[in-house]
Amino acid sequence: MRQASHYRLLLQGVLVWFAFWLAGLPDYFQQYSMTWIAILSIVLSVLISLAAILVLQRTRPEIRMQRALWISFYYTVPLFVLDALYCGFWLGHGAGYFWKFWYLTVFYFTPWLTFPPTAWLLGREK
Repeated sequence: MRQASHYRLLLQGVLVWFAFWLAGLPDYFQQYSMTWIAILSIVLSVLISLAAILVLQRTRPEIRMQRALWISFYYTVPLFVLDALYCGFWLGHGAGYFWKFWYLTVFYFTPWLTFPPTAWLLGREK
């Protein structure tokens, strides 16, 4: 993958984090009920799955898995770092933020459990 593509994915990941941070104000979604957050998380998971299919179908088969892995990386690691800085450090929750903000923690794994398997399944199509 070209260096510009890495920068673009990193910027996209940071912008997604910022959009969720803004949407979650004032308490980073803590002001909503557990039921509402669970429903939102399920809807978001479905949207991520659909995005994986749409993005990876348009990718050349020989680089599809590589693209899936990079997307997974840039949509988890920067978000994890930003959440750790905001929730763990700024808000003072430390590592306890993993539990308090469980709906964030879930999405540190979702892209890894969605994009590479989708790339693999699309690679099996002939």
